[in-house]
Amino acid sequence: MRIRELLRILLSPVVIKRVLLSLATIWTCMTLTFIVIHLMPGDVIMSFAYDIVQTYGVTYEEAYRIATAFYTGYDPTKPLHERYIEYIKRLLLEGNLGYSHLWRLPANAVIARALPWTIFVLSQALLISFAIGATLGMYIAWKRKGTLEAITMGYVSLTEATPNFATALIFLIVFAVILKLFPLRGAYSVEPGLTITFIADCYYHAALPIIVYVIEHLGMWTLLMRGSAVSVLGEDYVYAAHARGLKDKRIAITYVGRNAILPPITTLAIAFGTMLGGSLLIESVFMYPGIGYFIADAINKRDYGLMQGLFFVTTVGIVLANLITDFIYPVLDPRVRRR
Repeated sequence: MRIRELLRILLSPVVIKRVLLSLATIWTCMTLTFIVIHLMPGDVIMSFAYDIVQTYGVTYEEAYRIATAFYTGYDPTKPLHERYIEYIKRLLLEGNLGYSHLWRLPANAVIARALPWTIFVLSQALLISFAIGATLGMYIAWKRKGTLEAITMGYVSLTEATPNFATALIFLIVFAVILKLFPLRGAYSVEPGLTITFIADCYYHAALPIIVYVIEHLGMWTLLMRGSAVSVLGEDYVYAAHARGLKDKRIAITYVGRNAILPPITTLAIAFGTMLGGSLLIESVFMYPGIGYFIADAINKRDYGLMQGLFFVTTVGIVLANLITDFIYPVLDPRVRRR
């Protein structure tokens, strides 16, 4: 019966409609990304040739010949629609996300190398910032108008006004350059393997990116949870719980917390999808080899194939996160399930 019920749900018109809408969204974003990337102003081969001239002092003709050989398979003179059809064929028939001329590797290989590091850092940073922010936001909403609320609002204003790359630079200069407590770049510096030494070294290199990410996003989760909790505090069932003489701790956790946490959890699920795009500025500042670092590098050096692959993975992650959230939310909130 459970299998039949599951199949009935999966084949229901609502589920099929949402899945088709998600696929259409992925295709639309992929197409727009392809068009924007290939219509970027400038000739990437010519720009690379000028870089070779300035770096090695060779003639422009020789530099252009080297640049053309370097970008084998890239033909800017070919019509855009032909390049798009070729890209779609490779993607659908071979699962080929593109080719990175910069790294001389398929985009799939570059993404496979970078994605684990991004997931390693950002998943932990997301969960830590969410746990602290949700707890703090709930406490502030429950107590109201206390000293902690004023301090938190000041902290939120400061972090929201400070770009994350500026915070990353400050931490890099203070803790890595001046105090030399953390490494300047990289994800590890010992022989890889399932050993305590390697795992500890990975955390040692990831410490500053995680700390900066938590600092920059803690305020968002605090405000989100505070706003959600304040709205729940005005519900009739909370007043009824007070009238029944229930303890404040039970009301805060069972009646307010369980209902107020639902909107932040939805945002958290979407944040996990956007996580696949990495933290571009933070990873770039710390030279951490995650998705964000490679996106910045690909944009700066016009690596079209890698850009397409990275943006495609990011799009799929965000769309899937939204789709999964649509299916999970009714499980968490019976009111949505009844509707």
